[in-house]
Amino acid sequence: MSNSLADIRRDFERVSPELVKKAATFASSILADVAGRRGAMDGRIQPLAHSFRMAGPAFTIEIRPGDNLMIHAAMAMAKPGDILVIDGKADSTCALMGSIMIHACQKMGFGGVILDASHRDTEELIEMGFPVYSIGANPNGPTKYVPGRINWPISCGDIAVSPGDLIVGDADGVTVVEREKVASVLDLAQAKYDDEQKRLADIASGAALRPKWLEGALRAAGVLAEGEAL
Repeated sequence: MSNSLADIRRDFERVSPELVKKAATFASSILADVAGRRGAMDGRIQPLAHSFRMAGPAFTIEIRPGDNLMIHAAMAMAKPGDILVIDGKADSTCALMGSIMIHACQKMGFGGVILDASHRDTEELIEMGFPVYSIGANPNGPTKYVPGRINWPISCGDIAVSPGDLIVGDADGVTVVEREKVASVLDLAQAKYDDEQKRLADIASGAALRPKWLEGALRAAGVLAEGEAL
């Protein structure tokens, strides 16, 4: 079977390390805003600890609910810095990963793990400090015999993710930016960050306690008549 049709794809283009390094300086919310207010995974996917942050290229894995065979295969293939993004179908009936697998991920230098499914060994994972995002915990273990796919486009947290896309996660959740858009989005992110810092300074000084756009938006919405002010 050709590589393009095989269930396991070994070769794909990753977002560059230089862009990942720059993206890591921005909050996931900034990136979601400048990417068109899209790309943020559903709020069911949360970090195990609010201190967890991650940025890196997506290494995508599609599994059948409750089976982690393909996660083990992916761990044998992924490169340092990769973030394992696992389409677990939002199944919460068992854990797909726990301390043994996450210890291995940390040792191999991966950038993090995102499970649209459950984890276990919560206390130990938090102590490790390795970024893990999931929909919750469940003590049940998974099976290991159902095939899936590696490095195909998947859905994780109701967001499309392709291999090599940019993944950024923090206390608010996870944002995905298509690999081809990353450079242009990061320029916009810097401009938004600078604007927000100015806005915060204006609030702190009392120079501007409400946004300049507010009355115009209210008029456009029909709440204020033309020439009317708050």
